[in-house]
Amino acid sequence: MSFAQTIVLGALAGFTIFLGLPVGRLQLLGSKARVALAMFAVGVLAFIFVDVMSNGLTIVDDALHAYKSDHQSLSYVIWLVFLLAAGFAAGSAGQAMIERLIRPAKPPIAGGAETVAIRATTEADPLAVELDAARRRALRVGLTIAAAIGVHNFAEGLAIGVSARAGAISLATVLIIGFALHNATEGFGIVGPLGDVKPSWKWIGVAGLIGGGPTFLGSIVGYAVTSNPLELAFYAVAGGAILYVIGEVWNGMRRYGHRELGLLMVSAGFLVGVLTDLIVTYGGG
Repeated sequence: MSFAQTIVLGALAGFTIFLGLPVGRLQLLGSKARVALAMFAVGVLAFIFVDVMSNGLTIVDDALHAYKSDHQSLSYVIWLVFLLAAGFAAGSAGQAMIERLIRPAKPPIAGGAETVAIRATTEADPLAVELDAARRRALRVGLTIAAAIGVHNFAEGLAIGVSARAGAISLATVLIIGFALHNATEGFGIVGPLGDVKPSWKWIGVAGLIGGGPTFLGSIVGYAVTSNPLELAFYAVAGGAILYVIGEVWNGMRRYGHRELGLLMVSAGFLVGVLTDLIVTYGGG
């Protein structure tokens, strides 16, 4: 498979994420349907978390076995363990710190006409200000999910590129088809937690590029470069980020109730993730 074919098919696999994103603009969904969609997204994310962390641990395990066979140094194993821990911390605690930094500051106590206008708006309609803040937070959470999925999809793109470069055309093709199906469900994972917030088409476009674009970029990098530490770092960051996002979505959906339905949809989302992964594994085997 040529380099040009690889990047075209890598783009196809990544941008199927746009198939699920427009659901976020539907305004006919009640609270029950929104909980179902959001918790289905949590199930998909839970599977992705298991998937990326198991792949990362496999890299560390392989290095450990190589060390036991005197084919690898202990310092290399320690370096991989450090990458795993540091990447996970960056993806989880790091995201929380970044969100705190970008959170809008409170209006200044004294100032010019702009300050007076802000204070007047706040005093006149505090509910509108609160709703606007909630809307902005929901959209930030959606983009955070897209970024976490994007890191995961970069690793998927690496797998496509490496397989294509090695001449495993059948495996690369199956990976592309499987990841395309998987990415289509990830679009629901991004918009599910938005609740009753209707995203703009521009926001959907940005979220799709953040979530799906890395598959395309990963296929390019994977075709040109093979690096276990790089791959491990992306797995670790993705795992930490996904765990952080799951907690955010779970907390956000608690206020709607429908606990039993939510847990059932988590199971359904996890099952969909498992099935799409089995398609890739079966075809690749």
